[in-house]
Amino acid sequence: MAKLVLSMNGVVQGEYELNQERLTIGRKPDNDIPIDNLAVSGKHALVITILDDSFLEDLGSTNGSYVNGKLVKKHALKDGDVIAIGKHELKYVNEHATADDDDFEKTMIIKPGSASAAVAAAQAAEKAVESAAPAAAAPPAGGGMPLGRLTVLNGPIAGKELELTKALITLGKPGTQVAVISRRPQGYFLTHIEGNSFPLVNSEQIGAKAYQLKDSDLIELAGIKMEFSSA
Repeated sequence: MAKLVLSMNGVVQGEYELNQERLTIGRKPDNDIPIDNLAVSGKHALVITILDDSFLEDLGSTNGSYVNGKLVKKHALKDGDVIAIGKHELKYVNEHATADDDDFEKTMIIKPGSASAAVAAAQAAEKAVESAAPAAAAPPAGGGMPLGRLTVLNGPIAGKELELTKALITLGKPGTQVAVISRRPQGYFLTHIEGNSFPLVNSEQIGAKAYQLKDSDLIELAGIKMEFSSA
């Protein structure tokens, strides 16, 4: 299990397992990780853990939060990252953390193999839809369509953007809700794959069929809200 190791001047003062979704750090004693130091704000920072990954968010502290010497507001933690809060350090230890520099993908994109059955089903469904697509839907001559983009609107990585450059991107949380966005000649399509409820677009369920995304569509999937836009 992931943990944070608290130290000051190289002396370990405690270890804290990340066994809950939200964990607060601050000077007040009611924090999950209390740090009694005047350089630390009462509610200094928050660590949010989703599946195997954790994210640090500064809570508007007076002196800021640093990761590996860099001032951050929000940061997707990687194994070995060192968080500096005041004169204290918290080392993030998690050998199962996703080794990916893209914050958005670390939260939303299912890694190969983690939901192989869903991905295989998605690919089969996409092939079936494409083979049934009318010939009139072929791409226009003289170039391809503009790249689409997703912008995260809530959660620990709100504001992050992802260009939809791949032909098929799998999104969601295995066991909760999984969907795919596919890039076809006609545009981008969102298709439900797994979960008891369908993804929402503009507050309405998309149903079992592939939904063609339009500019400014608001997507809600596995608790994450995103806006689709075409460049």
